[in-house]
Amino acid sequence: MRPAFSVVFLTTLIGAGQGLFLALYAAEALGTLGLAPPPGPRFLNAGSSFAALLAVLGLVASFFHLGRPLRAWRSAAKWRTSWLAREVIALPVFIALVAAYGLSHRVPLGPPLAIGALALAACLALFVCTGMIYACIRFLQEWATPLTPVNFFLIGTASGFTIATALAGTFGPHLAGFFGRWALVLTMLALASRSLSLVRNARLKPRSTPQSAIGIAAPRIEQKSQGFMGGSFNTREFFHGMPGGAFVAVKWGFLLLGFVIPMVLVAAGLAAGSAALLLAAPIVQYAGLIGERWFFLAQSNHPQNLYYRRMA
Repeated sequence: MRPAFSVVFLTTLIGAGQGLFLALYAAEALGTLGLAPPPGPRFLNAGSSFAALLAVLGLVASFFHLGRPLRAWRSAAKWRTSWLAREVIALPVFIALVAAYGLSHRVPLGPPLAIGALALAACLALFVCTGMIYACIRFLQEWATPLTPVNFFLIGTASGFTIATALAGTFGPHLAGFFGRWALVLTMLALASRSLSLVRNARLKPRSTPQSAIGIAAPRIEQKSQGFMGGSFNTREFFHGMPGGAFVAVKWGFLLLGFVIPMVLVAAGLAAGSAALLLAAPIVQYAGLIGERWFFLAQSNHPQNLYYRRMA
């Protein structure tokens, strides 16, 4: 498939915002129980505002993928059957609840943990909706796996905890160890899960063949022409257009930038007490996750490519 960068930024930004909120809420809940250093109200308010901002930026990015943005509200109409429509509903609900959660630490809106619990439910629902948009498309075998929503959750959560570690390194050093350790664990889990999906996808075999597609049992079928000389929607939108060597380089690049190097930076930053290293980790990681999401979208092989692949 040809990835749309609006979708790349949408999914990576809202995932990071969701992960950051989860980090903040976990810190406050565990801090209340005495199981983690308690974060201050100002830190929670500022962090929640940044989480909501990331989700808003993702929402803004999504509008660049729409043919007629003024009719975007119609995308929520089919919420009974469409995961995309459910995501369209869940995202603004999540943004509003996270903003309310952060604001509740400054003004008396209600118990912050109770408001955070509502935001937590919206956050998890949004993760499910976003992942299932892709996992439910059964004819795209690379996406149609439980690993897809699992990867969306783990990658988003890992990036959010890495951002929380960077914020703590600058504004709340007593929290850096808590966030940093969880960032390392979640990034390792995300790397393992994403690597598992790469191994799975490398072993996939197409369910259709040129013979089954056109109903001819000849052992060898060779395409001579696609029927017209110019390009078409099929040849533009279902191919990423990148040479094989560069495509492989993107894969190894996002594995390093999105997972390995951020873990090294976080570990080194915690060991040295360096806010600069902790700040560099989410910047490097986000660059890698842009590559990861581009690769995820580009790797899917539409069945129509049986016909158009050679001629495109």
